[in-house]
This record gives sequence, structure tokens and C-alpha cells, in this order.
Amino acid sequence: MNVTPEAPVEEPRSHPAPHPPTRGGAAVAVEGLGHGFGELEVIQRLDLAAAPGEVVGLVGPSGCGKSTLLELVAGLSEPAAGRIAVDDAESAPERLARCAYMPQRDLLLPWLRAIDNASLALRNHGERRAAARAHAEPLFDRLGLAGFGDALPHELSGGMRQRVAFVRTLLAYKPVLLLDEPFAGLDAITRGEVQEWLVAALAAEPRTVILVTHDVEEALFLCDRVAVLSARPARVVEHVAAPRARALPRTGTITSPAFSAARERALRALLEGTR
Repeated sequence: MNVTPEAPVEEPRSHPAPHPPTRGGAAVAVEGLGHGFGELEVIQRLDLAAAPGEVVGLVGPSGCGKSTLLELVAGLSEPAAGRIAVDDAESAPERLARCAYMPQRDLLLPWLRAIDNASLALRNHGERRAAARAHAEPLFDRLGLAGFGDALPHELSGGMRQRVAFVRTLLAYKPVLLLDEPFAGLDAITRGEVQEWLVAALAAEPRTVILVTHDVEEALFLCDRVAVLSARPARVVEHVAAPRARALPRTGTITSPAFSAARERALRALLEGTR
């Protein structure tokens, strides 16, 4: 029988563990952004801004460059043209230090237990294993992961792995959260519950958030404003303000006439952006 070994417990490092941001996030500015891969132009003259503590949604056709945009903001690479700044930081390493990026794939480390994957940033900053786990446990309870902290990634469903990755992103304690389809793989009931939980979490601990989703309703509920992108090469074709953004209860919000009107406007912009 093959037994997956526990990862070795490292000695704490000298620098302190991160703490929740004291400000309501950081400003993000994207100006005249252009990017591509070889001859394929993915993003073209794109402008986008997020004020400190603002939640901005990105919706657009599949393959239009939404994920690439998040990767560029996160500092995983530099754009071919234009400017990206997170507060006063413009270089890729400086942006990376200020942003927590959750990609579509969960990228959990297969040899670590779920709760250790979730608290990885705390461990990397020198927090002891027990203390790091203690930070993650309340989020596991809230997100329906109670009892699965010691499970290995291959023992979890896709939706559960996604939630573990979401906890890991939050526990990085960065002022900017870049979320790429964070609730993909969740069933409709769980997805609604997690959306409501995120609303409460951002009210208690504001961050600047840029959220990519294919779900226009989700974007309008969670975000203050939704930027609708065109087909590739991506550019912003319209901004749609969310009526009663992040207002609870969720059901009452998404069934209101104002919300329905905003959803129709966003859907029309999406259709026009593909032409």
C-alpha cells in the first residue's frame, strides 16, 4: 500500500505572519493595456480602474482574455503595452506582493492536507502549523469543509478543492484579491450560500476585488460595478453599475426590478461585444 508522507514541519522563520489589511484594499489602475501571444492579440487598449475597497466584476465571451488580464494585474508577467499600477507599485514583483490571485485551477499541493494547503501563506511567513490551522478552521466551517481538513486533495470533490483554494487566497491577507471563477464547480445552492458569505466577509474586512465570472447575475450581486469585455482582443465595451450591490438577503436583491434591468443591460452589452 502506498502511503503519502506528511510534509516535513519546518522551523518558524524570523519574519512575522501576515495580518489582515488595515486599509480597505488598494487602488488598481490599468491604462492602455495591450497584450498578446505571438501574433495572437488578446487585449487591446484596455482601461480599467478599481478604487480602494471596490469590487469590480469582469464578464465577457469565453477566451476573450479575462484570465490573462488578472495574471497581468497580479504581476505574473508584464504587459506588452500600457501601464498597470497597484497603488504606487508598477513593477511585476511589486504588484505580486500586493495581490492574492486565485486561478481557475485550484493548484493545491497534492502532498499537503486540505487545511495545510489553505494556510500555506501563513506557514510561509513563519507561523507555526497549529496556529496557521487555527486561522483556517473557522473558514472551513463556514464554507462547508468541516471535517475535511485532514483530507488530501485527491480525496476531495472539485467543488471542495475550489473552496480550499478560496480559503488559501483569503488567508494570504493581501489588499487586492484577483478571483478567476472562484465558485466554479459549486452547485447552485452552495454557490448562493458562498456568495452571501463573501458579502459578509468583505463587509467585515474590505478588500479591493477584481472578480472574473461567466455568471452575470453573480457579478451584479457581488460587485459594485461590472465591466463588460468584448470578444478577443478584449476591451471594455460598457460599465454596468450594480443596483444594491452586495445587499442581503440575496434572493430579494436578484429578483428586484432594478437588478433585472441591470442584468438585461449587461447581457445586451455582452451580445454587442461579440459582433
